[in-house]
Amino acid sequence: MVKPNFFVVGALKSGTTAMCEYLGRHPEIFIPSSKEINYFGSDMGVRLPRLTEAQYLEWHYSEATGEKRVGDGSVWYLYTQFAAAEIREFAPDARIVIMLRNPVAALYSLHSQFLYTGDEDLQDFGEAMAAEPDRKAGRRMPPGTSFPEMLYYREVASYTDQVRRFHDQFGPDQVEVHLFDDFVRDTGAVYRSILRFLGVDPGFTTRFQVVNPNKEIRNRGIQDFLKTPPAWIRKMARSVMPGYERRERLRRRMIGWNTRNPARPAMDPSLKERLTLEFAPEVKRLETLLGRDLSRWRSP
Repeated sequence: MVKPNFFVVGALKSGTTAMCEYLGRHPEIFIPSSKEINYFGSDMGVRLPRLTEAQYLEWHYSEATGEKRVGDGSVWYLYTQFAAAEIREFAPDARIVIMLRNPVAALYSLHSQFLYTGDEDLQDFGEAMAAEPDRKAGRRMPPGTSFPEMLYYREVASYTDQVRRFHDQFGPDQVEVHLFDDFVRDTGAVYRSILRFLGVDPGFTTRFQVVNPNKEIRNRGIQDFLKTPPAWIRKMARSVMPGYERRERLRRRMIGWNTRNPARPAMDPSLKERLTLEFAPEVKRLETLLGRDLSRWRSP
């Protein structure tokens, strides 16, 4: 059975969806069409039954055809406490790709995504950030949230310890970190760097179109139904359409029909300034770990 040998582990809202799309076009790379498999990270309280290893491989990698690199793109792996060690036990020689974004910008984008997916019910970003202590105490948690820890926004964007976990498990030589700023400025250069890191032909070219724009739902009821279909629907779908990847592609297509892509309004300047100052010490720690100048992340 084919096993993944590289992982795009995060961070959230940092260009990973686009990068996985671009990597999957390379003839030497296979990535399942179903991003966010979330097989690793047993400490996450995702409201789904955990897959066995056989199910993980059969459901998501049965379509691989001998590619040199086989990937898993699941951005919660960076955040969860256990994923790094679990991936190391599963694939000790794996290559790890991490993409990071200014934490304030990333969280603003993440909040918008959670409103779309139904994981968040507080429309105002500042209110959602302020609700974090209540949510850690088990209060004000939306009923549709996949797992409570995803709404601990400050912890989600505290990257330093997350990156260090993967360094500790795999060593810096098996981990490559890129910044969203660089990805936006020169997508091709970041793409080629990752191809070289994975040991595949860096001369392959593809078109770098927008893959994951800001989204809003058209109908909440339809969205909730598609997010968690009733058991009888899932059973019927399995009987008429064998193969998890085929069913997942159809589900995502239907979600796309229920989606519009408006421009995201700018963040309130005073909130942006306050959060930038709050995250400045964390950004300084990350600068030290990566050896990169992130001073622009510390400026509102």
